[in-house]
Amino acid sequence: MGASSLCLGVVAGAHGLRGAVRVKTFTALPEAIADYGPLRDAAGARRFALRLTRVEKGAAIVRIDGVRDRNEAEALRGVELFLDREALPPAEDEEEFYHADLVGLAAVDTNGARLGTVRALHDFGAGDLIEILPDEGGRPRVFPFTREAVPDIDLAARTVTIDPPEGL
Repeated sequence: MGASSLCLGVVAGAHGLRGAVRVKTFTALPEAIADYGPLRDAAGARRFALRLTRVEKGAAIVRIDGVRDRNEAEALRGVELFLDREALPPAEDEEEFYHADLVGLAAVDTNGARLGTVRALHDFGAGDLIEILPDEGGRPRVFPFTREAVPDIDLAARTVTIDPPEGL
């Protein structure tokens, strides 16, 4: 899929005997994974219509049209589920962003000096992190994705301002 696609989840494996799958979701609420209509695989070759059955231990348990048994469900393990960015509603306010909208933006310091490019945003469970790939090469740098460390995001100018905490 292209840069205008978002990964909303990944099939973690089969759940039960009748073809349900467990999906690790990247949506704000796990149950929202089925709200966007059919999703696609990374290549865009297959479409998956999901029906939520329940949320269990933070993962969505879903039925996928055409998947009838545990073997078919297990064969989908590891399949990433994508949606076109354009299918998402606009952010509700100016303080809200889709992570995918920030990837590729220029990162600058509080004086306007360029630091690099936003490579990714991560959530490892202790708060979001923003990863910056320096323009001059070298190792990516990671900063907390907080108002203090990232005081300004200007989508129109395609920049994020980084004010690293002391010691970073």
